[in-house]
Amino acid sequence: MSEFDLAKRWFEKQNWQPHAFQKETWQHILDGKSGLLNAPTGSGKTYALWFGIMQAFQNHKPQTTNSKLHCLWITPLRALSKEIELATKRINNDLDLPYKIALRSGDTSTKERAEQKKNSPQALITTPESVHVLLSQKGYPDYFKNLQFVIVDEWHELMGSKRGVQTELAISRLRALNPNLIVWGISATIGNLEEAKHVLLGENEANSVLVRANIVKKTKIETVFPDKLEEFPWAGHLGIKLLDKVVKIINKSNSTLIFTNTRSFAEIWYQQLLNVAPDLAGLIAMHHGSLGEEVRHWVEEALHDGRLKAVVCTSSLDLGVDFQTVDTVVQIGSPKGVARMMQRAGRSGHRPGAISSIYFVPTHSLEIIEGSAIRQAIENQEIESREPYVRSFDVLIQYLVTLAVSEGFSANEIYHEIIQTHCFNTVSPQEWAWCLEFLHKGGSSLGAYDEFQKVDIVNGIYKVTNRRIALRHRFSIGTIVSDSMVKITLMSGKYLGTIEEYFVSRLNPGDTFFFAGMNLEFVKMVDMSAIVRKSNSKKGQIPSYQGGRMPLSSELSNLIRLKVDSYYHSSHRSDKELEFLKPLFETQIRRSYLPRKEELLIEKMKTKNGFHIFIYPFEGRLVHEGMAAILSYRIGQITPITFSLAMNDYGFELLSDQEIPIELAIEKGVFSAKNLTEDVMHSVNGVEMARRRFRDIAQIGGLVFQGYPGKGLKTRHIQANSQLFFNVFENYEKENLLLLQAYDEALNFQLELGRMTLAFTRINTQKIIIKTMERPSPFCFPILVDGLSRDKFSNEDREARIQKMIEGE
Repeated sequence: MSEFDLAKRWFEKQNWQPHAFQKETWQHILDGKSGLLNAPTGSGKTYALWFGIMQAFQNHKPQTTNSKLHCLWITPLRALSKEIELATKRINNDLDLPYKIALRSGDTSTKERAEQKKNSPQALITTPESVHVLLSQKGYPDYFKNLQFVIVDEWHELMGSKRGVQTELAISRLRALNPNLIVWGISATIGNLEEAKHVLLGENEANSVLVRANIVKKTKIETVFPDKLEEFPWAGHLGIKLLDKVVKIINKSNSTLIFTNTRSFAEIWYQQLLNVAPDLAGLIAMHHGSLGEEVRHWVEEALHDGRLKAVVCTSSLDLGVDFQTVDTVVQIGSPKGVARMMQRAGRSGHRPGAISSIYFVPTHSLEIIEGSAIRQAIENQEIESREPYVRSFDVLIQYLVTLAVSEGFSANEIYHEIIQTHCFNTVSPQEWAWCLEFLHKGGSSLGAYDEFQKVDIVNGIYKVTNRRIALRHRFSIGTIVSDSMVKITLMSGKYLGTIEEYFVSRLNPGDTFFFAGMNLEFVKMVDMSAIVRKSNSKKGQIPSYQGGRMPLSSELSNLIRLKVDSYYHSSHRSDKELEFLKPLFETQIRRSYLPRKEELLIEKMKTKNGFHIFIYPFEGRLVHEGMAAILSYRIGQITPITFSLAMNDYGFELLSDQEIPIELAIEKGVFSAKNLTEDVMHSVNGVEMARRRFRDIAQIGGLVFQGYPGKGLKTRHIQANSQLFFNVFENYEKENLLLLQAYDEALNFQLELGRMTLAFTRINTQKIIIKTMERPSPFCFPILVDGLSRDKFSNEDREARIQKMIEGE
């Protein structure tokens, strides 16, 4: 038998030849090495890992016939888990391998889970949350004792979130049970590969490997242009004006995935497509994370079988999912990142050597430039890095309760495990002691309340002995925090999915809304379920979801600045997007100025609303939010003044009822990068920002219970409870690690302090151009539109006011 006998047999059956990176990965696995595999979408990454695992199993087949867990395959998405299950089962069936593969996710029934625990599969495909649920069960060491492999799919997606922290902690425990555990990550699109490998493997990365496929995946991005730029809006976010062009793309394609950035946009586009192309009824579907399992599985199967012409979807289908029938991808609006566009483009041409094609549908004029910027970034291989979370004490505390609920834990043993992870390798013995005290006695602030004394010490082992605490904890495992979810159920009892509670709370009986492709009439609330019935109405509200707006990535920001600058060079004539935007840029030059890459543009304008200052760093919405607040604070130190603020991804506005001394402020160093942290805390109300971050931390850390399934707490109760804890810690326990974490997250993730510092530093090297305008420029117009909500007293509708702004009245 050859060293890679299984792979050789299967590849010959397919009449394929394995790639060099696949053979390299198989060899590393057989040599007992851990590592990270980086290869383009559709190049066969699953085969690179699976055949190594199967060959290792074949070479060291256990003597006993009892099935034991051999491989744990962790994925971030349920749809991807299903895809991996189908692919691996197909291989094993083709080779007639006696190796049981099972799937476990939030959709897995209680009966299936019990069977998996009683008769373990050899491979379990699951999510980070489900792994922690398994760790919370009695007897988990025996369940995992024969585990040889952990594979983390789409590691780049997990690494930039607290789900990645969950994964790090789970691996630290599993490695303690199995010192020879082999761990591999899989990633297609990420800029900081070496760091990603270190985060995955922690302090155990010695002798690990990074395998990079020497394959260039061709990605074709085609911008969908309006017929006339003059008829395309300067501001907007839906892209509906290009609806007819998207229908033409669908009609000429076999099967199309239409990606939107939010679930509400998916609902809107689905309805709009049916309105303009009713012949698509029955051939078009929708897929997003709030839809029920039955709906999502039907859509996935229908895509596999080629029964659908199009699916409007969100990120629920953009990671590693292989639908052979899909030949076209459409992206509605900018994805705001290079990696995200590549990932979504990769849903087409999902096979070796094929070109991944994607149509980019801009939602307003200036966004057209992002298609060109992303194309250049892909050509230059300028992919975003993912910043890992560090010192996430809320996740650590949840994890410790998980261990205490099951077998209990030894403080010294677990401390030495967690400091081997990237996230917690700086946790001091004193901070560890605080965590244990917080679990055992509620810390210095909550010690008087039995409810927060969750863990007892029994013979030196930290254990949860209260059944109620254990039950509540098992229902709370996870780090994905959103508004309280309300079930949407037809009067017949059929479950359709979930909607955030704040949207449903605004509905009155008889109100209609669109969900899951249907127009529904709200009937009544029963506990945390909204009872609805189908409606024939043509009108209805679209459910909105919190946190849907993504900021521009730093790589894309830099390229957009360069693209604007390239208008001054003859090279722009070969750039379709820049050539199409020529009239807009000429208008910008005529009314204001078009900045070069070494310049910062500041526009001034006076209207009936007051004095406006527009500044264009092109650094993304989150950075601009912080910059606007800091400039407001610093100008306020020069002269007493009140501002209102507005921003988008390209710039921000300061609006005041008195003239803004911007020239004097520049002379006094308003763009200085010095004392930035202190000025941030003064300017943006750091306490309030930390308070908002603390709500999620309180839920993850177990301070606030969201309720049992079907009987969740209302959002306002969760908010009130978390604010109460925040106030207590702020006033009486400032050294509380969860409180300090809230401040750190507010600075680093909400305001992107590091990126903001680089922006201020760059601006100090640029020439500042100040232009006074009589009429709005194309650059400032979208910010003005976003700020229309400030006009509280107007008897004109929004469209009339926008038209006046265009005409300069």
